[in-house]
Parts: sequence; structure tokens; C-alpha cells
Amino acid sequence: MPKINFTPLEIPKQKHYKTKFLTGFTKMVASGNDFVVIENSYPTHATAWVSRLTSCQSLAKKICDRKFGVGADGLLFLEKSKIADVKMRIFNPDGSEAQMCGNGARCVALYMGKPYLKIQTKAGIIEAEVKRDNVNPVRNTAHISANLIVSNGVKIKLTDPKEIKLDIPIKINNRLLKVNFINTGVPHTVISVEGLDEINVVNLGRQIRYHQKFKPSGTNVDFVEALSNNSIKIRTYERGVEDETLACGTGAVASALILATRYSLLATKINVQTKSQEILKVYFDKISDKFRNVWLEGKAKIAYKGCWCDYK
Repeated sequence: MPKINFTPLEIPKQKHYKTKFLTGFTKMVASGNDFVVIENSYPTHATAWVSRLTSCQSLAKKICDRKFGVGADGLLFLEKSKIADVKMRIFNPDGSEAQMCGNGARCVALYMGKPYLKIQTKAGIIEAEVKRDNVNPVRNTAHISANLIVSNGVKIKLTDPKEIKLDIPIKINNRLLKVNFINTGVPHTVISVEGLDEINVVNLGRQIRYHQKFKPSGTNVDFVEALSNNSIKIRTYERGVEDETLACGTGAVASALILATRYSLLATKINVQTKSQEILKVYFDKISDKFRNVWLEGKAKIAYKGCWCDYK
């Protein structure tokens, strides 16, 4: 199959254009979540600029903007790690840094091009498996082989979930709601509903995300409708994106585990239908009242490579 050639953008030489920052990036998508991936592993004049936290936050706001930037649900910085194959730092479109991102980690696993690897995150070490016959790295190359573009099976093993709480009462619009909470690397509030397609996810999700019960850090919000004993449908309002997204990996896991807890499900695999209509698979073992060996699996792909220029 043909290769995709990547030609770096040329910087205009007019005096009024002064380049503040220039770097290559890879745009990736996992089940509807899209990310900009930038390697920050080697100290150059460009990566030195993004090594400072304020610069990372500023770049995330610019590059994730869907009108004036590349557009993405998050910016993933890849750095060297002493305890894993790679360190992943996650910045949301609002500039905040997240502890973990499930679909982002799956993109990084595909990007690194190894069948098995470990990813260091602020939430802990994430194990990853990439199902592909010929695994080659995308990084540090101007060509993307066609067989690298999509993988139908990228799995990550998340850290053990914690802080599981059921039936938390909160008041929204003078109405009492009972919600559930779980931390799957980042905080998620899970609400069981009927008629999921009719829910105003942005309006209700934003109110719950900023509710005093979840201050100061806030929460992601997942609305879940059960389709069967081992299949659910979700829509997610993501903290940091401050909007509904087409998918959320940690949200899919959170929703599946809350469902398994509430209904004492014997199934150890739950299919999660996202707003993008793609299916994420959540695997787990339940020992007493604790979850172990929690895995998330789904599609991931490389959309394109590009060059980001930031001018003074």
C-alpha cells in the first residue's frame, strides 16, 4: 500500500513573522476522542520552550482550539521516563493538566509502535498492548506506512479504581438527584438514565461538573443507559474540555464498573457504545467488592502528521 508523505510547512520569511515555536505533531483519534501528540523527549530549542508548565498550558489552549488551532480534545506530551517506556503528560483544551486519559493512552501505545509497553502517567503506570502483525514506530519519521494508520485493538490496563460511592444525593435545579462516583485515574460521576439521546448533556453535565459536592477539582460526568447485562450506552461531559465529547475512555470504564457494582453483575466484560457509535470493551476481575485487572480496548488511528508554528 502507498505511503503518506509528510512535508514540513515552510515558515514565511517576512520580517513581521517571528517564529516563537515550531514543532512537528501527530494527530490521532481513538473511538472519537482526538489528540495532538508531541514528543518532548529531547532538549532542543523547540522542546525547551514547552518544558515549562505555563508554556504547556498556553500551547494546549492554542493547538486544541478547533477554529484557530489544530483542534483536539487534548494535547499529549511524550517525555522520557526512568520507570516506563514513555511518560505521557495530558493537557486539556482549557490548559489544565489531567492525571490520566484512557483513549489518549491508547493513542500513545499505537504511536510508540511496540506490541507491549508501559506508560507513565500522573495516575500511575499504565500497561498497553497493541494488536497488529507488523508493529513499527510512527515517531521520528516523515513517512507513515498505510498499515500503521489504524489498529482495531489497542488495550490498556488502568490503575485499580478507587473511591467508589453509590447514591450520592445532590440538588440540581431544585431537583434531588442520586449519582454515583468512581475514580478511574480521574474523577467520574456516573448517572443512570432512560432515554439517553434526549438528555441535555452539556447543560446538566456542566452543573454537576461544578457542583459544590465535587469541589475543588470538579468531576467528569457520564450519563449511562443499560442496553443489556453486558452492554451499555454512554454520553460524557468532560472536565477540561468543558463540553460533550464523542467518547471518553476513563468514562467508559467508570460507567461499566458502576453498573457492575450496582447490579452485582457476574460478567467480566462490558461493551460500551460511545456517542461516536464505536464500541469500547471494558474487562475486569471483581474480587469481593474490589476491581482488579481493569482493561480498556478499542480502535485507535493516526489521522495525519503536521507542523505547528507559533508566532510572536
